[in-house]
Amino acid sequence: MTNKSTTHNTMRIYHRYLGYFLAGIMAMYAISGIVMIFRDTDFLKRKKQVEQKLAPNLNADDLGKALRIRDLKIEKENSEMAFFKQGNYNKTSGLAVYTVTSLPTILDRLTRLHKANTKQPLYYLNVFFGVSLLFFVISSFWMFLPKTTIFRKGLYFTFAGLLLTLVLLFV
Repeated sequence: MTNKSTTHNTMRIYHRYLGYFLAGIMAMYAISGIVMIFRDTDFLKRKKQVEQKLAPNLNADDLGKALRIRDLKIEKENSEMAFFKQGNYNKTSGLAVYTVTSLPTILDRLTRLHKANTKQPLYYLNVFFGVSLLFFVISSFWMFLPKTTIFRKGLYFTFAGLLLTLVLLFV
């Protein structure tokens, strides 16, 4: 009986202090996650006009690669100019004038941290944070003794959360 009580208290202590330690990281991921939901819009983004000298007579695919614009589509074209959603390209001189949008510096850095992959050293933070969140999930079941009413109600909420997740994934 003493061993269960010790495990119970130990999990609560780890849960509490890891929660305090990760409060800032959790806030950062929450903010960047919300901003990333709107990444296909211009919400919070600043527009900047860019002029770039490219090779003349590029086709649409090569122009898109050179300007780093995904799925670039030429909307209108004549013998000298090609017009696309973000701007235009002079086929004879190779001059492209277009508009780019970007987040303010701090939000851009937060979203880059959020999207870090294995080619960036920041991915260690993402892995640590993911493992920590998994620990929070598991340790939350030690917050209250299993025989209490609040624990049973917590299991109902856990089931409801799992059910909602499954509905959102498959509907």
